[in-house]
Amino acid sequence: MIRQIRLLLDMIKFEHTVFALPFALLSLFLASDGLPAPRTLGWVLLAMIGARSTAMAMNRIADRRIDAGNPRTKTRHLPAGLVSVQAAAGFAIAMAGLFVLAAWRLNRLALVLSPIALGVVWSYSWTKRFTWASHLWLGVSLALAPLGAWIAVRGSLDALPLWLGAGVVFWVAGFDTIYACQDADFDRTHGLFSLPARLGTRGALLVARSFHGLMLLVFAVMGIVFHFGWVYAAGLVCVTALVIVQHALVRSSDLRHIDVAFFNVNSSVGVLLMAFTLADRFWVR
Repeated sequence: MIRQIRLLLDMIKFEHTVFALPFALLSLFLASDGLPAPRTLGWVLLAMIGARSTAMAMNRIADRRIDAGNPRTKTRHLPAGLVSVQAAAGFAIAMAGLFVLAAWRLNRLALVLSPIALGVVWSYSWTKRFTWASHLWLGVSLALAPLGAWIAVRGSLDALPLWLGAGVVFWVAGFDTIYACQDADFDRTHGLFSLPARLGTRGALLVARSFHGLMLLVFAVMGIVFHFGWVYAAGLVCVTALVIVQHALVRSSDLRHIDVAFFNVNSSVGVLLMAFTLADRFWVR
């Protein structure tokens, strides 16, 4: 049983929950105007774990035959036979149940919206079969994190989490486009829709830069609209530097450093923005 749980957690890359978690925590602290109630924090963390885990499990199930034909992904748990489809499906259902339970324990609006959230995160797995906008759909899926955290505290939705969510959409779309460059040829020959398959690696990287430029613009305007100060601005400068480094590491003629750009550099964006924003709002004030 312990081995099976470890395989399931490895299958969904549980450690990558860090990508959306900082934005959820940032929204949670801002909505609480300080430290959130321990109960609320606990249920939000469980909701995040449940939502991401069920989404990743469904993605692995939906893509298992595609993964089996791709040299880069054929050793993943389902195509390699390390985890059965039944076990993955049971895990996905259990994690969806955890997410709904957490939403129920938070407030009525969170519970009412939980099926819609599940529909969004589950449906991403199939968007790559008919539209290049799958990268943006993944961004929308992760953007639910700051929106949901705000609703968890306030029981309503306001403008600030919408700005945060918009920034997340373009951030995710940018790094997902970069990551998809590894499979450009495979996607093209197997009829899958992605920006690298449609535009080529060079064109896709240009679009990724545009997405990240939009992300920085959204966060810059958000800082002006909501009167964040110099600490927030300094944090945005650091995030900009990380984005530049990320794109410098990946070129159309050299994709060797995608993992460093994706897992090391990119994962720091949310953490940095959260730290500087909270310092600006609560420490400086």
